[in-house]
Amino acid sequence: MARYTDAVCRLCRREGQKLFLKGDRCYTEKCGLARHGYAPGQHGQGRTKASEYGTQLREKQKTKRYYGLLESQFRSYFDKASRQKGQTGENLLSILESRLDNAVYRSGFAMSRPEARQLVNHGHFTVNGKKVNIPSFLVKPGMVIALKDSSRSIDKLKNSIEANASRHTPKWLEFDREQYQAKVIGVPLKEDIDLPIEEHLIVELYSK
Repeated sequence: MARYTDAVCRLCRREGQKLFLKGDRCYTEKCGLARHGYAPGQHGQGRTKASEYGTQLREKQKTKRYYGLLESQFRSYFDKASRQKGQTGENLLSILESRLDNAVYRSGFAMSRPEARQLVNHGHFTVNGKKVNIPSFLVKPGMVIALKDSSRSIDKLKNSIEANASRHTPKWLEFDREQYQAKVIGVPLKEDIDLPIEEHLIVELYSK
């Protein structure tokens, strides 16, 4: 499976904002963007004026990086969203939010999406009682995401759940801390997403 393996702090610096790809570290003085508030590379501190295309491209790149996707998979989601009824941009966001790794993160099992993706890859979760280790698996209303019994004693997982106790859980998820499970009770909507994404710019980019 292809994935980005370089330093993720470079991605935040390139986009000029925190993408929260390293969990706790993003909130400390060790944050790469806090220490180097400019784009990476030898021309990172140069002044640039973004064109219309550049603005659209940056929005697409930023969204890809929020969810940890490569171009081919992101484009596949866009094509799927464009075939659905409704607004393509909002459909795209709903699909991205419905990924299993994102649902695990949103529920509070992990401190970041990359951490959630790793936990899913390692087979720590079940969906409707069956083990699912595919981060891109799309959850639907009525599905129950649960931490396996054998994984409930892992300190890192317990610490993440405790640390995220005060985190806002989106309306489309219902998290039960006692049972170590989350139920999907709706479809993710644009207003449920707390990320600064201007999805219309992505639609404009791919519509050229």
